[in-house]
Formats: sequence, structure tokens, C-alpha cells
Amino acid sequence: MRRRVRVMAPATVSNLNCGFDVLGLAINEPYDVVEVELTGTPSVEIVAIKGCDSLSTDPEKNVVGAVLGAMTAASGSAVGFRVIIEKGIIPGSGIGSSAASSAAAAFAANVLLDARFTLTELVRFAMEGEKLASGTAHADNVAPSLMGGITLIRSYEPLDIIQLNVPRELFCVVLHPEMEIRTSIARGLLDRMLPLETAVRQWGNVGGLVAGLYREDYDLIGRSLVDYVAEPKRSGLIPWFNELKNSAMQNGALGAGISGSGPSVFALCRGVTVAGKVLGGMKEVMKSSGVAFKVYLSPVSSNGARVL
Repeated sequence: MRRRVRVMAPATVSNLNCGFDVLGLAINEPYDVVEVELTGTPSVEIVAIKGCDSLSTDPEKNVVGAVLGAMTAASGSAVGFRVIIEKGIIPGSGIGSSAASSAAAAFAANVLLDARFTLTELVRFAMEGEKLASGTAHADNVAPSLMGGITLIRSYEPLDIIQLNVPRELFCVVLHPEMEIRTSIARGLLDRMLPLETAVRQWGNVGGLVAGLYREDYDLIGRSLVDYVAEPKRSGLIPWFNELKNSAMQNGALGAGISGSGPSVFALCRGVTVAGKVLGGMKEVMKSSGVAFKVYLSPVSSNGARVL
């Protein structure tokens, strides 16, 4: 049995406009790294958090503690974990910061426990971290962070996760303005009930997007990247959202929208050349705003959480 392991898990773009809480994809960078050591005491100790001063080392207040605590209880063994977290993803960025830490922790603990749990069970454990972070145990970030690629949560009860086809020329651009939007606040803006006609339009786009991915029909993918549920409520939290989205579309993006709860804005593109143009246009929008930002350009990552 291994005693210590370092695991990385990538950032993710969730919702993909039309798939609130059910669709997400992994990108190559940024990523979190979690180092986990197996101990003989049934407890979780977070000894250090590198790259972020705002997160607590109290395991009851940290997503890694929530994940590992659940795994300790489920393992039926008198084991515990000592942890070092290396944050490469800024909390509140909208690209799965809490999910990446949760996914890396779950994957690492399972390695140390001799692969006792299935991948689907690891998603369920990682969802405990999301529940602590946002108040809701959603899987649209943790599933692609663990599994890589593009994932669809067909059902939460029982948990049923489908890995979707990734078109060969599909690239993702992400721009992160250096501001924070708490997921719990963004979720609180959403309507609990939807008019039937809105729901019909939304699930039509989900079906269209899934079909477009499998057919590698980029026009259908683009037509389906429309959100009638979250974007109308959340876009006001991002001062430059409309300008960023318009720039992305004018430069050839298939579609653009809010990554997760924001403030990051993403665009899906056909080919790296178009993605580069889209990235350049979005950068120009942010340069004129005077606000610091980070940008990422990546194919959909086939790699989820993995041992370093």
C-alpha cells in the first residue's frame, strides 16, 4: 500500500450555456495539486495550502476535508490523511476551483486505499466538497475534473455520468477577470420554477449540443450554445460580459457564455486558429477595462485527475 501520493486535477468549464448542473468539460490548465499522505489516525489534517491565502486549513471548512472525511467514514478502515494543497485555480473564478481540489483529493485517497472505490463513487465523494463550497452537491465540475473530456450528468439519483464524444477540432478559450463571484450567491439568483416554454427551449438546446458533439457538426454545436436559464440572471454580475461575448462571436466562436457561476467567460471554437483570434479579441476588451485578467486556450482535455 502506498503511503503518499501527489495528484493533479484540471480546471473545468461547467454548464456549457444550456446544460446547467449537467454538462461540463475539462481544460489543460490551470490545475490544482493535492498531496495526500496516509496516516493511522482516523482524521484529516491539512498542513499547508500553497498559492492561496484565503482558504482555511480547518478540515471542516475546506472542501478537501469534506471529501476525505466522507471517504474515511466510508472506507471502514482506521485510517486518516495528511494533506498539502497547491492551488493553481483561483477560488471564485468560475472554472472549478473547489471541484479540482475535491477531485484531486478523492482520486489521491483512492490510490492510497488501493482503488477501493469506483470512479462514479469518487464523483459522489467529490460532490461533498461542492456541497460545502456552494451549498449544493452538483457534479458538473467534479465529473470532468475526475474523468476528463466532456461529461453529462444524466441523473443525480442514482448518479449516472456519461462521457460524451469530443470533436477533434473543438477548442476552448477562457478569460478570467480578476474578481470573485461566490457560487452560492450566483445560484441564489436563479428562478426555482421555469415557464414550460423556457424549459422546452433549454432542453432542446441540450439535446442539440449532445447531438452536435457526436456528429461533429460544429454549426449545430453553435446553434445549441444558448442559455435561457442562468445567463439572463447572472450576466449582470460580470460588468464586461456582453462585450466579451460579442467580441468572441465576431471573431468566429461557435458560442460563448459564462463559465460556471462566473466571472470567467468561455468560448468554444472550431480549430486553434479561430480560438487564437477569439482570445485576442477578448483580451482587447479587457485591456480597455483596466482590470487585470488571465486567459487560457486549450483543446478539451482528455485527461482528468492523475498521479504526478
